[in-house]
Amino acid sequence: MHSSLIGKIEKAKRYAEERDRISISELRANFRGEHDVYEVSFKEGNWNCSCNFFSGWKVCSHTMAMQKILGEMLPKQPQEESNLAAVSLKGR
Repeated sequence: MHSSLIGKIEKAKRYAEERDRISISELRANFRGEHDVYEVSFKEGNWNCSCNFFSGWKVCSHTMAMQKILGEMLPKQPQEESNLAAVSLKGR
């Protein structure tokens, strides 16, 4: 294997462990829920989901799961706001 490629592979491994290097600004994904496949997106600091629950609450299990998966790679403000929404759901 070429020595330049070996160096890139080692750097990629290190980067993958340092997730604070990554900041997601826009994302679109298909999320296979229990009842259907939903489109979940993150753009301009806001989450959106095609499920019915999201349209009324502006948060859902799909967006909360994505936040948990992506963690520190998301900008702080939307992540904190949705965490507050998740806490308020527990109280209901």
